Amino acid sequence: MSGAVAALEAYRSRVPYLGFLGVRFDLHGSSLTGVLPHRDTAIGNPVPPRLHGGVTAAFLEITSVAELGLALLWAGYDGEGMPPMPKTIDLTVDYLRPGLPQEAYAIARVDRSGRRYASVHVEAWQEDRSRLFAQATGHFLMPSAHG
Repeated sequence: MSGAVAALEAYRSRVPYLGFLGVRFDLHGSSLTGVLPHRDTAIGNPVPPRLHGGVTAAFLEITSVAELGLALLWAGYDGEGMPPMPKTIDLTVDYLRPGLPQEAYAIARVDRSGRRYASVHVEAWQEDRSRLFAQATGHFLMPSAHG
């Protein structure tokens, strides 16, 4: 798992937008949770303050890519350069309720994986895991398919 953990850290530290958003990952065993801290720069509507929809979508996509990497790609990462990354084909976001100006969490699961592409479902919540504020389904081109 050390290669996967090193790849996750490389992904987090080498993609500037992750740093701008402040996204971090909590890893407990093989379970990954994306964490989006509250930042005033992530607010889209100031009155009442609500999380920007683009930030929400990016957070869902970032967490999906991290889950795909951990589940399928990064076990043998040697710490050199950027780990192999899936490329987003599409991401459909369902905004279920407004995102509040507070920390948010996301968990993704790989629904289907093949040699060429993978499908991921991701869910985001804030205070209560049972009250999602957004969810998404994405399809990703796997690195070995475009070699």
